[in-house]
Parts: sequence; structure tokens; C-alpha cells
Amino acid sequence: MTERVKIFDTTLRDGEQSPGASMNTNEKLRLAVQLEKLGVDVIEAGFPAASEGDLEAVTKIAQRLKTSVVAGLARTNKEDIDLAWSAVQHAAKPCIHTFIATSDLHLKYKLNMSRDEVLNAAVEAVRYAKSFTDNVEFSAEDGSRSDRDYLCKVFEAAIEAGATTINLPDTVGYAIPQEFEEMVRYVMAHTPNMHKATLSVHCHNDLGLATANTVAAINAGARQAEVTINGIGERAGNTSMEEVVMALHTRNNLMPFETGILTEHIYPTSRLVSMITGIMVQPNKAVVGANAFAHEAGIHQDGVLKNPMTYEIMKPETIGLSKNQLVLGKHSGRHALHTHLKQLGYDLSDEELKTVFKQFKALADRKKHVMDEDLEALVTEGVLRSSEIFRLEYLHVTCGTTVMPMASVKLSINDRSVKGANYGNGPIDSAFNTIAQLTGTGAELLRFTVSALTGGTDAQGEVTVRLRENGLVALGRGSDPDIITASAKAYVNGLNRLEYLKAHPVKASQTL
Repeated sequence: MTERVKIFDTTLRDGEQSPGASMNTNEKLRLAVQLEKLGVDVIEAGFPAASEGDLEAVTKIAQRLKTSVVAGLARTNKEDIDLAWSAVQHAAKPCIHTFIATSDLHLKYKLNMSRDEVLNAAVEAVRYAKSFTDNVEFSAEDGSRSDRDYLCKVFEAAIEAGATTINLPDTVGYAIPQEFEEMVRYVMAHTPNMHKATLSVHCHNDLGLATANTVAAINAGARQAEVTINGIGERAGNTSMEEVVMALHTRNNLMPFETGILTEHIYPTSRLVSMITGIMVQPNKAVVGANAFAHEAGIHQDGVLKNPMTYEIMKPETIGLSKNQLVLGKHSGRHALHTHLKQLGYDLSDEELKTVFKQFKALADRKKHVMDEDLEALVTEGVLRSSEIFRLEYLHVTCGTTVMPMASVKLSINDRSVKGANYGNGPIDSAFNTIAQLTGTGAELLRFTVSALTGGTDAQGEVTVRLRENGLVALGRGSDPDIITASAKAYVNGLNRLEYLKAHPVKASQTL
């Protein structure tokens, strides 16, 4: 008999804790809609007490979604729970997720509380959250390093108070699969009322074992997996949704479990997260990396041509990655573009399509064939960044072996045009110096990377930058056939993300 495992996605909450991975409200809303389309059971939309921006985003997501449960995170205090409920109460299926640490290490050095005080705080919080909604999740932060018998005692009390889901997090990615599986079995066997709730697990990837620990926990009885798209999250990241789902899907003979995930939407969702956050997926990333279905060795290529299953344990089409990409060109019409964007996971409004189509035509005049990656970049530039403070209007650069590099830039700042020029050590440095002068930023450039979106000499260049200002870190991303223009777009995008972080300061710490 096949059992169902719920997928709890925390890309919008824990995933956003990746350094620089801030998302504005419109970006979060677009991603939430895609997660619901993917078939995610529970979407943790954010931590409403953390900032005004999170409160707004969770509220709008709750109002928009129809089928997925929308959860808001809250610490074990009434103020957090009130804010969480004020945001998720509009959802078709609201959930309050409250948490407190249970390890002796955290009790002593973080909370300065006794075991009894923590247990009482957990019970009171769950009971208070239950007064608003029947769907309450309780998490024991740093659960994998907690005393097992005490953990079971806290879980028993939380369930008695009304928790319908109990979460066992490996907060710092310390556990190994055999140990974690044994711990889950122990909790299942020694929590008397565990049958009244769903046991969930939330693993981090500090030792590269998040997926292995999650799968081990499912084998031991956990029936909810807490994950993020592309495995993003603070430090080394969270459990990767696509890895867990495809492990269960591919090895169903050994693990007779099913999820509600529509696997053909995995790859488009992965690309959308990468585009929105500016965090590139490493080429050798399992399931969704660029090399996941690439075969260079001759013996592999020969085998795949004869039978793909010789070296591919899953079909690329299963995750929504088609080998037969539709190549668009300057003669392609609006309908063809709209249809193909829908296949990629972008359901644009008429106004958004109009914007992207105009940019598509301009790109097609410069590039013979427009590939999927090019289209995604156009959506990012034309739709996802439509509400930014700074916008690049034009860039002109003079450089060469006999001249000092200089850039002339025109920016739109809050819909007001400004112009300037400056010198630098090279064309990109001069462009950055001019943009910094016009915006008045004091941001420090921490990282600058360049890659090609597609093959060929006419490929669009993709630039990613990491900026830091006053302790805030933001990623910026830009693409263009001209690498200098792509660099300027990435820098401007990073500055916009810094402005968003400044306008939405985090008021409360969060982790699980």
C-alpha cells in the first residue's frame, strides 16, 4: 500500500534566509502561485513578525492561493502568533507554525530557560494558536540535539494542547541518516499520542546529508518533509525538494510513498527560484543542474543513444525538461511566445506579455535564435523587476588599449531620470563607478561572476554580483548579449535589493 508524504515548502521563509536572497512582495507572490501549481501541500509563506514586508507578503499570498495550506511562522509568544494569524487568516487553508528550541545547549545559551519553562511556553503557544485555527504545527528547534525523552515529553504536551503537526528539525545539519532514522523511530514509539498528529522533519545540509536524513526519516515514519526549491537556505541550505520528491518517485519499489507534486513543474519552478533570488543552480546539482542529463563520455553517449535508461535513471521530461526545445526567432508571433512561456511556467497577464514581447522582438533582432534561457531572462527583466527604484535607461562605454575607460549612464530613480559619467580601471569598473555616483550607494562589491545563458558566440551573458552595505547583503543578476550591459543590470538589480532590505528591516530572528 502506497502512503502519502506531505510536502511542506519553506522556500519563501527559510529559503529566503540564504545570504542575499531577499524577495519583494510581488516576487514572493509569483513564486507562491507557482508552488501551488507544483502541487505543494503546505507553503510556509514567511515570518510575519520579522518585518512589515513579510507581513504584507504572507497576507497577499494567503488571499491569493486556493488549494495549498498557507503557514505563517511564529515564536512561542502571543505577539508573534497574533501577527501570524492576522496574515494567514485570509487563506482558504490557514496554518500557524510556532516553534521553540528544546536542546540543552539552546536552553542554556540562547533562551536562558529551564526545561519546564520551555515546555510550558510550547503548550501555551500551541493552545493560543489553536484558538484561531485547527491547523497548528509545533517545531522543536535543534530537536536532533535534544534529549530524546524530553523531546517526547514536549511533543506529547504540544499534541495534547492541539498541535496537528509535530516537527523534528535537524537545525544545524548535525545528524547522520542512521542516527536520525533511529531518533524518528524513538519519537514515534515513545510519544503516547503521536498517532493524533503528523510527524514532520526539517533538515539542513551542513554535512551534505539533508536529503539522506529526510528520506531516512520518511522510512522511519515521518509523513511530512520540509524542503526548499534548489535546496536554498541559510548556511549550506535546506533539504532539496526536487531531490526528495524524485528519490521517492524513482525508487518507489523500495520506498512505497507518493507525494502530490506534479513533477513536470519541478524544472520550471527551479528556474523561477533561481531567476528571482539571483542564486545560480550549480551545474552538478542533482535533478535540476545543467549537467544532470548531460553526457560527455563517449561510452555514456553511446549507451544513452541506444537506451536512455543505461545512464539516466529518470526521464528529463518527468521534471519538465524537454530535450526538444522550441526555438523562437524574429518571425515568431505573440501567440507562439505566450504559449511557450506558459509551458515554461510563466502565466503572464496581457500587459506583462506586451512588455516581454517588445523585449523579445528587440532581442530577436540581435540574436538569430532565442532559447528558453533567454526567455526566462526577459521575464525577469520585464516582469519580476517592474517595481524597482533604480532602472537602467542607457549605458555608453568607451574603452580600448589607448584610451582611459569611461562610462556614461542614464538611470531612472523613482521615475526621475538622472545622467552621469565616470572613469574606471575597465569598462565594467567605470560603469559601476558611474552608477554608484548617481545612486549615492556605499555598497561594497563582494563577488562578481559571469556565465553564458546558452551556447554560441551570440549567447546572452549572465552576470551575478553580491553587494554588502551596512551589514546587509544582496545578490544582483543581469543578462544581455553585451556583457558590460549585463554587468550594469546586475549591479542595479543588487542595489534595488539592498533598498528593499533597508525598507523592510528584520525585527525578529528566525531559524529552525
